[in-house]
Amino acid sequence: MIYNFDVVVLGSGPAGEGAAINACKAGKKVAVVENRGVVGGGCTHLGTIPSKALRHSVMQIMDFNTNPMFRAIGEPRWFSFPDVLKNAQKIIDRQVNSRTGYYARNRIAVFFGQGRFVDDHTVEVSCNSGTVERLIAKEIIIATGSRPYRPADVDFNHPRIYDSDTILKLNHTPRRLIIYGAGVIGCEYASIFSGLGVLVDLIDNRDRLLSYLDEEISDSLSYHFSNSNVMIRHNEEYEKIEGIEHGVILHLKSGKKIKADALLWSNGRTGNTDGLGLENIGLKANSRGQIHVDENYRSEIPHIYGAGDVIGWPSLASAAYDQGRSAASNIAEEGSGRYVDDVPTGIYTIPEISCVGKTEQELTKDKVPYEVGKAFFKSMARAQIANQTAGVLKVLFHRDTLEILGVHCFGYQASEIVHIGQAIMNQPGEQNNLRYFINNTFNYPTMAEAYRVAAFDGLNRLFKI
Repeated sequence: MIYNFDVVVLGSGPAGEGAAINACKAGKKVAVVENRGVVGGGCTHLGTIPSKALRHSVMQIMDFNTNPMFRAIGEPRWFSFPDVLKNAQKIIDRQVNSRTGYYARNRIAVFFGQGRFVDDHTVEVSCNSGTVERLIAKEIIIATGSRPYRPADVDFNHPRIYDSDTILKLNHTPRRLIIYGAGVIGCEYASIFSGLGVLVDLIDNRDRLLSYLDEEISDSLSYHFSNSNVMIRHNEEYEKIEGIEHGVILHLKSGKKIKADALLWSNGRTGNTDGLGLENIGLKANSRGQIHVDENYRSEIPHIYGAGDVIGWPSLASAAYDQGRSAASNIAEEGSGRYVDDVPTGIYTIPEISCVGKTEQELTKDKVPYEVGKAFFKSMARAQIANQTAGVLKVLFHRDTLEILGVHCFGYQASEIVHIGQAIMNQPGEQNNLRYFINNTFNYPTMAEAYRVAAFDGLNRLFKI
């Protein structure tokens, strides 16, 4: 059959969902095409939701096994990776139910199948039911997400070689695991597996972890890993990955060989644009499968937009949702959407990391006269109550104007804490001021009051000449 819509959205992950619902709220007739049999995209089924659910379960296990209070009622317990994964599946199912309801309430048509461009206004959907539908739209938003990059010389069919998608099918708990790639995904899974007692070799092709972070935060993560069964190997690249009967041998260009029960490849991602028929509309993806868009999220074809991982940076679920909303806003009213560039970094290692604004290294390079205020979690009452005392909040501010320039947090609830600093940084003019944290009362005991401690610490470093 042939259907006519104002907007067709390809993909139902965060970007697609944000785009579809916002377009619907603007009065558009909207359809969504999703190649799975359920909505949610890679975020819900393979990435953000399962990995964060896994992390939460592992943190509960770690707390049980290390908290002296629990030792009074029993010995430490061991949990297998498949056991922990079962709990994550429950969260995925709940998310699918919630998101399915969003589309139903907003009367958004959802087509389950593979979408492919016939021309620049027509998408043909090979439905999972076996039928073929044609959707004609005035505007189209590509929000198909990304998947792990798979180099041709790595045998991902081997039962002990995984990527960040297939690791969710791991049916045993390895004693030793190699993680190749020390980006966000690699570091998060290093935390998850080390928390289950797995010995982890984390292979990094750079000279320090997550090199775009503030150096002190990066060093804190490295130090914490070194105390948590994680061996970090910097400046290494693979020569060959050899799958053997009961494990994997990693051959490095440096001459080293590492053997483990399994290997997780987490080195790069590719946009899901192959199979979309972009050649039929004259649109080209780059070497990483990503499409180029402008600040209105419009591609080279004016009525075709892109949002989420498929357009590249920052490849975060939080940003993807806002990018999708902005693309739909620009469709409804030219220029009404915002370009999403104020994005806090959220890295869900154990402990977690979150940052927004400039790093010390960037401010030093730019010769900005800044000062630092710190609050160490070991002294915070809320962190002591939660038995989560590893961590620090750093607030970087201009020493003359007291304008907040950057917030960097490592530790318990870092991804929540950072938004307080982000909110003040976004205030106009003199309202962005370190003294806000001193002149306003915080609930006690909370992690938020770390800002007050950091503000006093920073002001104490100032002096007049």
